[in-house]
This record gives sequence, C-alpha cells and structure tokens, in this order.
Amino acid sequence: MLFQAALRRELGRSFAATLVVVLTIVLTMMLIRTLGQAAKGAASAQDVVLLLGFAAMAHLPTMISLSLFIAVVLTLGRMYRDSEMVVWFSSGISLARATRPVVGSALPALVIVALLMTLAWPWVNRQTLEVRERFERRSDVARVAPGLFQTSSDGQRVFFIDRESAESRQARNVFILAQSRGGESITTALSGTVVHEGGDRFVVLDRGQRNEANEATGERAVARFESYRVLIDDSRVAPDTLLPPKARSTWELLRQRDAAGDGELAWRFGMILGAVNLLLLGVGLAHVNPRRASNWNLVFALLAFVFYFNLINLTQSWVSSRRLGLEASLVWLHGSALAVACVLVWWRDHASGWSWARVGRGMRRQAPAAQP
Repeated sequence: MLFQAALRRELGRSFAATLVVVLTIVLTMMLIRTLGQAAKGAASAQDVVLLLGFAAMAHLPTMISLSLFIAVVLTLGRMYRDSEMVVWFSSGISLARATRPVVGSALPALVIVALLMTLAWPWVNRQTLEVRERFERRSDVARVAPGLFQTSSDGQRVFFIDRESAESRQARNVFILAQSRGGESITTALSGTVVHEGGDRFVVLDRGQRNEANEATGERAVARFESYRVLIDDSRVAPDTLLPPKARSTWELLRQRDAAGDGELAWRFGMILGAVNLLLLGVGLAHVNPRRASNWNLVFALLAFVFYFNLINLTQSWVSSRRLGLEASLVWLHGSALAVACVLVWWRDHASGWSWARVGRGMRRQAPAAQP
C-alpha cells in the first residue's frame, strides 16, 4: 500500500538519524565517565575501550527504544504539519490503522531490544564485573598510578610515587603509609624496585626513612636505611559464588526465583514491553495542529519517556523489596501504559471528526437567513 510504503521509508530514515545522534551523545558521556574513572585509579587505562564498548552495549536497548519513540513522533508530526495526514484521513485511513505499518517497521528493532535485554544484558554485566575485579585483584604495586595516592587492596596501606619507569617495576620518590591495630608507619624512599623471589614478591626500597608510631604506648621510632625490603601482599580475593542479579542469565533468574532476581526480571521485561508501549504512545502524541505557530508535542513526548522510564526503575525497586510482585508489576505498569496509549490513539482518531462536525453545525446555526 502507498501509505504504508511511504510511512515505513520515512520512519526508517528518521530512526537511523535519531539513533546516530543518541548513540553519539551517550558514547561521549560514557567516554568522559570512563576516562574519569581511569584517571582516579578506579579502572585500568588499558581497559577504557573495552569498558566503553560494554557500556554502549548495555545502554543500547534504551537508546533503540528512545530512537524509535522520537522517530515516530517526528515522522507523524511532520505529516500532520504538512497536512499529509488530512489527505490520508480523507482517503479512509484512520490513525488506528496507521499503527500497523509503524509496528511492522519497528518489529526488527523490537526483536533486537528483546534479544539484548534477555541475552546480551547479563553477558555484558558479567564481563564488566570480571574486568573490574581483575583490576581490583592486582598486586599493590600494580595498582599504583604516578602522581596519585592509591589504597591497597586490603585498605591497610596507601601508596604514592612521583614517577615510574615504562616497565612499571621501578619507582622514584616512594611514599607508603601502613596502618595496623597497634599503630601506623610511614616509609619514604628515593627509589624502589620490584623483586621476585620464589613465589613471593618484594619491593626493595633504597635510601629512605621509616617512622613508626605506637598508639597504645605513644612511642615513636625513626629509622634510616640504605635498603629496605617490603613483602607485597599478593593474595587474591576469592570469587563470589553467586553473581549479582544483573549478571545472571534470564533463564537462571526464572528458575531460581528470589526478590532481587524478580526485580531484575521486572527491569528486563519492562524494557521490552516499554519499547512496544512507547511506539503506541508516540502515535498518539505525534498529533500536531498545523494552524499553531509552536508545537510542543516533542517536548511532551520526551517528558512521557522520562516519566515511563523512571516508573520502570521504581517498579524494579518495589519488586526487589517485595512491595509488589513480578507479575503484578508487569500488568499494573505496562498494562496501564498500553491502555493509555490505546485510549489516546482512539481519542485522536475521533476528536477530529467530532470537532469538524461541531464546527459544521455551528456554522449552519450562525448563517443568516436569505433575504427575499
């Protein structure tokens, strides 16, 4: 059909352009955030690109849903402004009938959103956790970044180096603050080197000073040294036997039902159902009066998206805290959104006919009688 072909073609172009813009904005924000974490020592500089790719894949379902929503509003809004919808309505095509090509055109994107939320979302979160845990489980010397105070993996020591070599095994102007139950010690050295002996790793400090303070007795001791060896605590943290809900597969969450798992399922299924409801809401919110100089339909549509997205997050927290069941949350939130979208489309489909009928009756009543 001509109407469906024209709508699908323009909707596809609008979706592609919107997705590129949204993806660029989100990637820029994620890049700034990841670089900030790497600069603070919370992430490895070598893993910036990898973490950025994982973040982009994790946010891709939300970006696709938002791009589809904006594309529907922009496409139908343009057709309203150019009076194309009036032509199609006069040809016998209703707004409810226009939802068929909209949903048909967006069906591949909806399938991608479903696959990403059920399969890719837990895999991405699991890979991100592994990368971050691998960075956190490094040795204390490997954690140190030049020019930054860095805490050890056990939280008992603070390191600072002024400069390090390219091999990351030698350092200069070393500062180590170690705390224990009995007191604390401050060690400074002109240089330091990592030495491997058997299965242990040592830091050999050259030409430095060590200050020790005993909090119980108040005694203090100062010692100068030409060479001082410090054993690196290279113990590994045992991996968690149970992954967080966001890193567990959808089938596992369905098989092992618990509060946290149901909250995660409410988020995943909610994003899938929300993408479908946003399409129908976009059809109803795209109405534009071509006689008005300014149109606020896009602003209202974005506010509706933000409100709906926050409701999905809210229901996730309610399900996780057992305030609401999984099935009840899906029916209550997304069923209500579907009902609102259908009512809005029905109202847009019939309001124009009612208004024109009222205008016609009013003109006939106000028309003066013909003079003989």
